[in-house]
Amino acid sequence: MQKTMKVLTIGDAMITMNPKETGPLRYVSTFERKVGGAELNFAIGCARLGLDTTWVSRLGDDEFGRVIYNFARGEGVQMSHVEFVEGHPTSVNFKEIREDGSGKTFYYRTNSPVLTFTKEQFTKELFAGIDVFHISGVFMAIDPQNVLLIQHLVKLAKEWGVTVSFDPNLRLKLWTIEEAREAFTLLWPYIDIVLTGLDEIELLLGYSDQGSLATFSDQHHIQDFVIKDGANGSLLYSEGKWVTAEAFPVTPIDTVGAGDGFDAAYIYASMQNLPASERLRVANGAGALVTTVSGDNEGLPYLAELNRFIKNESAIER
Repeated sequence: MQKTMKVLTIGDAMITMNPKETGPLRYVSTFERKVGGAELNFAIGCARLGLDTTWVSRLGDDEFGRVIYNFARGEGVQMSHVEFVEGHPTSVNFKEIREDGSGKTFYYRTNSPVLTFTKEQFTKELFAGIDVFHISGVFMAIDPQNVLLIQHLVKLAKEWGVTVSFDPNLRLKLWTIEEAREAFTLLWPYIDIVLTGLDEIELLLGYSDQGSLATFSDQHHIQDFVIKDGANGSLLYSEGKWVTAEAFPVTPIDTVGAGDGFDAAYIYASMQNLPASERLRVANGAGALVTTVSGDNEGLPYLAELNRFIKNESAIER
């Protein structure tokens, strides 16, 4: 009997208010309520691909917290490590979309519920039976204490021999590039899989050429160093060589969540022990599909849908 593969991730989630009108936010009066958050998007992406996925988080003991909890549970995410806390309202963000398609996001996550986490709450038993622990820079950017918590958790994960995957997911509205570099420097020795954007890694390391990235990866004993490059496809440095995969041609509607979908699919493919080129192809397919649907996580594909897409098969609708 095949072992059920288990994934664990930790992070904040938010209510996302999407404008139903274009223009400056001060003139917008109607919004559509959605659920978002990088780590939760990743968890949903993994669950839709059939992985046993646990999300660790805190939510405000309020109506928005219930919305997020019920939504994530309905997606099949394991919620045994999600708690409601008083005095810390559930995080919210508002999106602004201008007439030319450009936009901004305004975050309201001060006093986030995840600030109630303490290192003492977590022991290595959290990682019993877990195969992959996925972390994101977004969670660390919320507050300096989260950096210390993640450092604690990756050390516990390695005690169990758990694979650690990491998406820097830079949010320079939440912290400076200097703060991010300092925090990540302490993490690199514990990371097995890096999932990063090309521009992002250039900002973090000061270079993005393949030779320098290969040297960096070898120095830190990183198993898979993955570069996401949007419409240009993706690259992977693993076992001493680079592998590339072309992007799938789609007409993007909304790129939000595409990186999270890519991450989830790459982890899925890695856990299936697929060859390097196929891992990239599966991840590229998921990322492409996400961009064809508006919303933070609405486009995250189910496994059958993803398989049809990458095999260029048409579903029978009637």
